[in-house]
Amino acid sequence: MSGRQHRETEIARQIRAKGLAAGRTSAQIADEIHEACAAFSTSRIKAHRLAYGIALADVIEQVRALFERDGKAMPGIGETLLSAYESGLKRPGPEYLHYLCTVYRVEPGALGYDAPCICGHGHRMPGVLGAVEVKERAQRPPERELLLAPMETDPEDEENENILRRTLLNSLQADANLTDLEGPVLGACEGIRRRMDETLVSATVSAAMLDQWEESTVSFGRQYTTTAPLRLLCDVLLELSAVRTAMSRRQPIDLQERLCRMAAQLAGLAGMIMINLGDHRLARSFFRTGRTAADETGDRALRAWIAARESLVPLYFGDAREALTLAKKSRDMAGSTPCAAQAMAPVVEARALAMMSNGESKKEIVDQAKRALARARNAFAHMRPEDQEDVAFGYTEKQLYFYQGDVLTKLGQTIEAEVVLDQALEKYQDHILDQTLIRLDQAQCRLIDGDVEEAVSIATRALNLVTDEYLTDLIMRPALQLERAILARDASVPGLDGLSAALRRSRQPELKGGDG
Repeated sequence: MSGRQHRETEIARQIRAKGLAAGRTSAQIADEIHEACAAFSTSRIKAHRLAYGIALADVIEQVRALFERDGKAMPGIGETLLSAYESGLKRPGPEYLHYLCTVYRVEPGALGYDAPCICGHGHRMPGVLGAVEVKERAQRPPERELLLAPMETDPEDEENENILRRTLLNSLQADANLTDLEGPVLGACEGIRRRMDETLVSATVSAAMLDQWEESTVSFGRQYTTTAPLRLLCDVLLELSAVRTAMSRRQPIDLQERLCRMAAQLAGLAGMIMINLGDHRLARSFFRTGRTAADETGDRALRAWIAARESLVPLYFGDAREALTLAKKSRDMAGSTPCAAQAMAPVVEARALAMMSNGESKKEIVDQAKRALARARNAFAHMRPEDQEDVAFGYTEKQLYFYQGDVLTKLGQTIEAEVVLDQALEKYQDHILDQTLIRLDQAQCRLIDGDVEEAVSIATRALNLVTDEYLTDLIMRPALQLERAILARDASVPGLDGLSAALRRSRQPELKGGDG
């Protein structure tokens, strides 16, 4: 705790003790703390917590208990988010505001928010506020303004964030129908990305807040392998919007660089998720935003990572030559710097070469692809251990196995491919998207070897393991290509009806919910 924070806490403790001794309510004590701690820019919402003499963690537990009482799923609110509310960097959504008002037993205005609560009724507990207190408040002089006003949020940003919050709430309530990733949701995604672009070309936040945002960014990277794409996209873009708000004012150079790094990582992660959701246009747009932010940092490794990730867009959406060009560009950017791109870029090169071979095992292309894979393995061996464990911002051993198997499959090297794919599948126990792609490659190997029936069986089992929210274009494209190849080989093979049904099963409609 800094000296200022310690002094603020001491003053609040003294006011609380005297207030309780005098029989004042917590709301009255909060008002006194807010006024006495104006020099510390203590917000109204923080003053209420200090008036109760509790920690951030205590408030979080009370909010969670209220969610549980109301039969709702556990909320995502944590100490980092509540701290952002108290510092004025973020504003609670309607649902969180309702529960915070319930915890503190006051109306939104007492916490510093003008909007009425979504519940439509008061939060004061019976007997807490009496006529005497109401009279005292009416006679009290106007409140002093905060020395540090909360950062203003543009109405367009608020609307975009609210759309994403509603989408996130829907995806938490039921399996989201990914065909709904259009219209307002696409507009909100593009709006946040565009506003970030505007801030990057125009542009103080506390170091502690930056630490918390950086921790959130790393956390999103970890969730990339375990969270449904649409759900994670909403979280990532809400964080990107918060970072953009902080960047709307020029910061000291060291803080500005950290903000730009987070913006690059979050925009890059959004681009990766857009690939998984099958929207290559928005994926390219987010990577372009990521490049702009990364260029501001001067970090070769970060710039190379963005380029390597962007190379997957043409790789997955049918332009192997452009993917090869971008991968080489990434490798040049990385230079001799040990980083994730040094391992990732050669793998993309090998996959692009394999795609360009059109299934023909030409010795020249096979040799080029295998040399690229060898460079990737060598680069991986020289990466930092923490980067070898980071599936989003680094490059892991299981990714190396998976993509090596994919390259060998496309080159028709089925014996080697099946060994590597089996190893990859053992390592991918937490990522259904990649598990499914690996199994589709295994089915492709069986098809190449002439075992059409087993190819159908493997592909059908793979697709039936995937829930609707993961049936994105990233899965459907190779699955449909495999089905066409099977039909061309043997249209009467047993089990083909099951494969067709798994590919074309109806999706569950998305439940509509409110803003959280």
